[in-house]
Amino acid sequence: MPEESLWRARVRFNLWFVRIVDRVQIFAGRHWLALVNVALVLVAALPILAPVLLAFGLDWLAWPIYTVYHMVCHQWPFRTFFLFGPQPFYSVSDIALLAGTDQVYTFVGNADVGYKMAFCERDLAITLAAIGMGLLYIVVRRRLAPPSLLFYALLLLPIALDGFTQLPGWRESTAELRLATGALAGAATVWLLFPYLELRADRMLASAANWTEGTA
Repeated sequence: MPEESLWRARVRFNLWFVRIVDRVQIFAGRHWLALVNVALVLVAALPILAPVLLAFGLDWLAWPIYTVYHMVCHQWPFRTFFLFGPQPFYSVSDIALLAGTDQVYTFVGNADVGYKMAFCERDLAITLAAIGMGLLYIVVRRRLAPPSLLFYALLLLPIALDGFTQLPGWRESTAELRLATGALAGAATVWLLFPYLELRADRMLASAANWTEGTA
């Protein structure tokens, strides 16, 4: 019967699909730390790669990076590092003189002053610190308990104060403060999340082992 053949084909496909999903889950559970660390490296590397691509005239490769990262970062040139220029960062007045007041928020750079990264200084510090903490976690995993939520909130207090006090225009932060507060927030977030991810991965692997034994 055609209906019976179709039903059997669906059953075989479903079993094959479930096995694939199970294998992916088991692989992710066993190697989650390496996968997350690699993902963090990629997240941090692409914004640094963007100005390199511009410097080599590969605009068609650089602009998609700027576009994607602009969804999560303002990329204001006066709060972003520049590569291949005479100085690593510029003030608002510097950008206005270099590119005009109409490009204070959008200036990407040129061959004379360098090209900006696709991440602002604070976001770059967050991701780099997260990578550093992720690599440290390889050594201390299973021995490092997550911080309490109150202590985590205290660790985020510097970035909150630095960021929100400049939003109304009360003050302008510095590159050093953005780096320091961003690094603290990035490291603290990994410290909070990775032990829970470890626990989740252990539970998933235990469930997979029990399911395998029950169906053996």
